[in-house]
Amino acid sequence: MTLVDHAKQAKQLMDKAVDAVKREFNTVRTGKATTSLLDLVRVEAYGSEMPLNQVANVSAPEPKLLTVQPWDRSLVKAVEKAILSSDLGLNPSNDGQIIRIPLPPLTEERRRELVKLVHKFAEDGRVAVRHARTECVAKIKKTEHVSDDEKKHAEKDLQKVHDEHMKLIDDVVKAKEAEILEV
Repeated sequence: MTLVDHAKQAKQLMDKAVDAVKREFNTVRTGKATTSLLDLVRVEAYGSEMPLNQVANVSAPEPKLLTVQPWDRSLVKAVEKAILSSDLGLNPSNDGQIIRIPLPPLTEERRRELVKLVHKFAEDGRVAVRHARTECVAKIKKTEHVSDDEKKHAEKDLQKVHDEHMKLIDDVVKAKEAEILEV
C-alpha cells in the first residue's frame, strides 16, 4: 500500500467515527419528539430480539408525542414492555392497536445527565479518530521504498485530517448540548 492509500483508509475510519457519534446523538432525547429516539429499542418478537423499526411503524405526529403502531397486533404488549425497559424514561400507553408515548418535559437534572451522556459519546468518537490516526502513522512508518521526508509530510497531512475530524465532533457536541439545554 502507498502513503496515499493509508491516508484514505484513515480518513474513511475517521469519517465512520464521526457518523457513529452523530447516530448516537440522534438517540439522545431532547425536548422534541423524533422517531430516531427509539432506534436503539429492541423488541422480543418471533423468538429473537429485533429493532423496533422492524416490527412497527414509528411516527411523531406532534412535537411532544410519539406513536408506535406494530404491524402485528400480537406484539403490542412486547413493544410496550421494550419501551418501558429501555432507559429512556418514557411511559407508553396503548389502546390495543397503537402505542402512544407522551414525552414529558425534561427536568434540569435530566438535562445535565443527557449532556454528560453526549460528552461520553463524543469522547468515544474522539478515541476512534485518534485510534485511526495512530494506526495510520504506524503503517506510514512501516512503508518501504519511501523517503523520510515523504513519510513526515504524510504524517503532517494525516494530522490535519485528524484535527478536522476532532473539530467536527466538537461542533456536533456544541449543537447537541445547546439543543438539550434549550427550554
